[in-house]
Amino acid sequence: MKITIIGAGNMGGAIARGFAAGKVFAAGDITCCDRCDNTLEGLEKDIPGIVTSKDNIAAVKGADIVLFAVKPWILPAAVAEVRDALDYDRQLIISIAAGVGLEKLAELFDRNGRTPEIVYLIPNIAVEVGAGVFFYCSANASAASLNTIQSLFGKVGFAKQVEEKQMSAGTALASCGIAYVFRYIRANVEGGVEMGFYPKDAQEIVLGTIKGAVELLLAHGTHPEQEVDKVTTPGGITIKGLNAMEEAGFTNAVIKGLKAGK
Repeated sequence: MKITIIGAGNMGGAIARGFAAGKVFAAGDITCCDRCDNTLEGLEKDIPGIVTSKDNIAAVKGADIVLFAVKPWILPAAVAEVRDALDYDRQLIISIAAGVGLEKLAELFDRNGRTPEIVYLIPNIAVEVGAGVFFYCSANASAASLNTIQSLFGKVGFAKQVEEKQMSAGTALASCGIAYVFRYIRANVEGGVEMGFYPKDAQEIVLGTIKGAVELLLAHGTHPEQEVDKVTTPGGITIKGLNAMEEAGFTNAVIKGLKAGK
């Protein structure tokens, strides 16, 4: 199976690197297209044997999957450029352009009343290290094609098919959400520095703590608050810290941030 990725920037490049590192595709079966020489050279260095190109039309020919990883405002032009070169009878199309829903995608790919199988998918940047989170939906993809999506992306993280109306929420939780996690980590590190740790040491402690929290939840299948209860001694320092964070609007700020990005 071969995949062509149109747009090899941060997200497109991360998907290519994740697929190659996870041996989901052989390097030679991944073609990445981009206008920037430095971007393509970086991929060639990181993934020996990968195919790179500036010719989108030539690149889509022969691919089994064509993944559009361009910005939403660039997508119409990118589709228009290659639309006539696509094989609607056998190619599966994936778009990761946030906010461009299935109806609009069908309109963009319409060719004399025909459209290919199209999947709208939202990834996050952790795909590069095999720990991505993906939400996807489709209006016309076959069960076999959807199984292919689940299998491929499930090898580089967590993949879940959802209803289209849930895609924006999934974007906020996973694609945007990873940035919110980074900011939480940064705040913890800054707090650690203020309390006397060197930044590198504080970051190691914070990352280890977060990893442990995630592993506990995955292992136990519990609600976070159940684990909180285990470490909040009556009158202890943990509950004092939690209450101080809530007084400062912690939970409300997180929810507002998520809803702002929805």
